[in-house]
Amino acid sequence: MARLERLTVYPVKGLSGSDIESATVLDGGTLASDREYALFDADGDVINGKRTARVHELTTAFDRATDELRVETPAGECQRFDLDSERDRAEAWFEEFFDTDLTLRRDETLGFVDRRDMGPSVISTGTLRTVASWFDRMTVESARRRLRANVEISGVPAFWEDRFVGDDAPTFDVGGVRFEGVTPCGRCVVPQRDPDTGESIARFRETFIEKRQETFPDWTDEAAFDHYYTTMIITQIPAPDRGKTLRVGDTVESET
Repeated sequence: MARLERLTVYPVKGLSGSDIESATVLDGGTLASDREYALFDADGDVINGKRTARVHELTTAFDRATDELRVETPAGECQRFDLDSERDRAEAWFEEFFDTDLTLRRDETLGFVDRRDMGPSVISTGTLRTVASWFDRMTVESARRRLRANVEISGVPAFWEDRFVGDDAPTFDVGGVRFEGVTPCGRCVVPQRDPDTGESIARFRETFIEKRQETFPDWTDEAAFDHYYTTMIITQIPAPDRGKTLRVGDTVESET
């Protein structure tokens, strides 16, 4: 049976994800706490894995109840910041670490997601297993951390999510919340890097494209994909279902 296997939000854009048991859909269509905070440089560009591999050196954990961010460096230095009341102190620490002027911003209404007119990213557990099998010594957990989806669906085949993008694509329902596929997610440099060390897999992109093309499902609308360096989809949640709550274990049902 298809079910909601995992919910993950990324409280500080570019840093570690937090697995949660439930998530409210905000009025803007994104998940509460997802990319709620972000670090911006003096040019207004966000600090994330696309900009610098140094984000992989940090181990972070976020407490949603207290707004406390715990940060640990490879040297074992550990810092704790209340991002609501200690934003200046957090900014100063991250400025020193990244060696650039930074501003820590917060957006509780939508979050600093890349596609601000869209909603959660969705992937299946089967997809994660398949992608992990393409690379030596890559685990499913490593694939999960590299691809950074919000919603993970189990009990379905690999690349199940692909069927929900394209002309006349069906929708799916998670615990009474409707998801509409909008676009496949083209990947950046981040998935090729080890999420702990930042070390890149040689020929990652080439291997990924080759394997993706070989395993491209018959049910997929190929015209919806600009290229094969894609995995997971970006969805939108229609306005009537915003304000509802998703819960791990929710049943997933899709149109035929």
